[in-house]
Amino acid sequence: MLHKYSLLISLIIISVSMSACSKNKTKSVVVAPSKPVIKKQITTIVYEKRSPKKIKQRRPSGSFANKLSSAALGRLRSRIRYDGSYVKIAYPWGDVPQNIGVCTDVVIRSYRKLGIDLQQLVHKDMSQAFASYPNLRKWGLSRPDTNIDHRRVYNLRQFFARQGAALPITRNPRDYRPGDLVTWMVGPDLPHIGVVVNRRSKVDPSRHMIVHNIARGPEMEDILFRFPITGHYRYTQTHVNRSSNRSYIASSRKRNNSLNYSELVEVARILGNIPSRPAKPMVVSKQSKTSVQIANLSDFELQKLLGNNSSLK
Repeated sequence: MLHKYSLLISLIIISVSMSACSKNKTKSVVVAPSKPVIKKQITTIVYEKRSPKKIKQRRPSGSFANKLSSAALGRLRSRIRYDGSYVKIAYPWGDVPQNIGVCTDVVIRSYRKLGIDLQQLVHKDMSQAFASYPNLRKWGLSRPDTNIDHRRVYNLRQFFARQGAALPITRNPRDYRPGDLVTWMVGPDLPHIGVVVNRRSKVDPSRHMIVHNIARGPEMEDILFRFPITGHYRYTQTHVNRSSNRSYIASSRKRNNSLNYSELVEVARILGNIPSRPAKPMVVSKQSKTSVQIANLSDFELQKLLGNNSSLK
């Protein structure tokens, strides 16, 4: 009987241990297969080197004619009262008050925007050829006047013609380009001047507009053929340079061939000590430059020299 109980107990212990083992059994974790890692290739992007795009520049910005046209158009922004009174002004680069002006002041002030002073240029030319200008017979002047000469249309016409800037007067509107100067006679004795600008007429696109001042201040109008044309000019920087070179050469020659005051005094002293011209050249130790010049002059040249300097006789 005891043997049966011991067998039963051992069976119970075995069954209990087997159930405990089944509870303590670790659960297997099913891991899903991971996706394969794909390594991305990093490529360096190299941009193509290109030259910068060229921007086309407009030609009018570098043209003298278009610069003068733009300067004349700029006069339209100024409020000017028409006044042609005689005013004393500085020289050079002198100007009347900015709120007054006449037709010639439109031209003068437009050229000054380009660094050209017509007051100085007209005065220099009139000083060399005063008789070529109408001042003496028209206004009774005997010498140039820096206050008013450049502000007269008649003088400007003569000046531009003498500088070689005159062009033919035609009825073809295409002959009149921006930057040109045109003069008219608007009355029996009332000359007028204006600047051709880079603006087209709405009536005739082949005709350019004019900037001028005819009693109402600077304005732009289609008046090219409204009045009888008396002059057509194209005065550029080339004419200015040519005129400056001529003036420099003339002044240089005059300076090199003339004697100053001290040399003229020495001439008078030398001639006073020489009763007659010697047959042979004078031999003087340490002769001055003036003495050598006088010794080489002829009798006619000596008389001419004394005649031009009678105050030193």
